[in-house]
Amino acid sequence: MLVLGLETSCDDTGAAIVDDAGRVLADVVQSQVVHAEFGGIVPELASRDHLKNGGPVLRAALAKAGVTLADIDGIAVTCRPGLSGALLVGVQLARGLAWATGKPVVGVDHLVGHLLAVFLSYPDLTPVEPPEFPFVALLASGGHTALYRVDGLEMQSVRELGATRDDAAGEAFDKVAKVLGLGYPGGPVIDRLAKEGNPDGVPLARPMAGKHSLEFSFSGIKTSVARWVEANGRPGDDQTLRDVCATFQRRVVDTLVKKAVRAAEKEGVKSLVLAGGVAANRELRERATAAGEKVGLRVVVPPFRACTDNAAMIAYAGLTRLTRGEDDSETLTVSPRTALATVTKKGSGRRGA
Repeated sequence: MLVLGLETSCDDTGAAIVDDAGRVLADVVQSQVVHAEFGGIVPELASRDHLKNGGPVLRAALAKAGVTLADIDGIAVTCRPGLSGALLVGVQLARGLAWATGKPVVGVDHLVGHLLAVFLSYPDLTPVEPPEFPFVALLASGGHTALYRVDGLEMQSVRELGATRDDAAGEAFDKVAKVLGLGYPGGPVIDRLAKEGNPDGVPLARPMAGKHSLEFSFSGIKTSVARWVEANGRPGDDQTLRDVCATFQRRVVDTLVKKAVRAAEKEGVKSLVLAGGVAANRELRERATAAGEKVGLRVVVPPFRACTDNAAMIAYAGLTRLTRGEDDSETLTVSPRTALATVTKKGSGRRGA
């Protein structure tokens, strides 16, 4: 079976062709640069760019895979969560293609796509040995940060263990980068500068580093950086800037790793999977792997291209439903919220628990 995946949940327009073994025949992503000057995503501009890029990205993916729409057996498209206008562009494209070709189309939860991206294989990369079920996954991105237990390929097999009460980890990176005048997106530049900084160079809060909770909170450390800048001024391109980045990143990574390993031990699983855009962070990958080795836990990290938003993970996540003969052609809608059940209440509870 060949599946066409479409992804337009935020600021990346993606189209991919994946077979039923998870082999990625093509994965084309057009990232939007229009948001950089605004320091964050502008929803209306995102929708406009998806409208402009959707057709060219689709044609590029088909050409790269060496197939036509007639060769595609089914279509999978991100329908939630994300920016409603952006999601609608992808869903309308998918429904139009399904109507024109007579092929089935299924909606995919973007978070489920991230959780299953570890099962993708790329022809130009050394294959990553996939984890055994069940496993615990740390999903950290610009819009979400949560821990999940994953017992199978279907959405019903995913259970949230804990999530952020406020800002997502990737959102904190972007906001801190803005405070420091580093531009958008902030994750890659902070990671680069942190490599040459002192991770204990400035006094910053430790985000919700308690012993028992599997929940996160990153608004405090974001505010801590902002107050440090207010008191000391914005650092220039010097060692102080590198120290601020290194300290901030170490605080966030330590919290993510500590709680992810704790969740895996609590659930009694053998593998911990890193997922989402923040999983591309150098320090997170290194420290999570080292922490796992200490307790006999296998840490599985997807290739960098599978961590950030892409359509290949959406195609793979839609495979199970398409194989069962499901078709959302008449019912496909969009939603800004995930369909996964949540246990964490935003903004609630005692901080530092």
